[in-house]
Amino acid sequence: MPQYQNEPARDPITLVEDATFDFTMGDNDDALRKLRLATEQAPDCFEAWHAMTEVYYALEKYDDALEAASKAFELRPADAHINTSLSRIWMRKGDKQMAEHFGAKARTLGWKEELKDSD
Repeated sequence: MPQYQNEPARDPITLVEDATFDFTMGDNDDALRKLRLATEQAPDCFEAWHAMTEVYYALEKYDDALEAASKAFELRPADAHINTSLSRIWMRKGDKQMAEHFGAKARTLGWKEELKDSD
C-alpha cells in the first residue's frame, strides 16, 4: 500500500461516496485512487468493487472492469446490479454467451425482488 501511506484512514463507504462524486465531476483518477484505497482497507467492500467496475467500464477499460466486477460478484453473486454490469462488460468484450448468462441472471434476480416486494 505504499502509494497511499500518507492517506488518512477513512471509512470505505465514505471513500466510495467521495469517489462517486469525483467520477461524476470528471475526476476519474481521483475516483479510482479512492476506490483502490477502499478495496485495500476493506477487500470485502462490495460497494467499492462495484463502483470501480462502473468507473473502468465508463473509461472503456473492460479488462479492468471485469476484474473488479468478478471480485464484487464473489462477494454478492445474487446482486442484480453486478450481474447486469457483468453482462454489459461481456457484451463489450464480444462474448455474447457470457453476456446472456449474466443478463438472464440479473433479470431473474430482478423478478424475484419484484415478487418479494409485491407481497
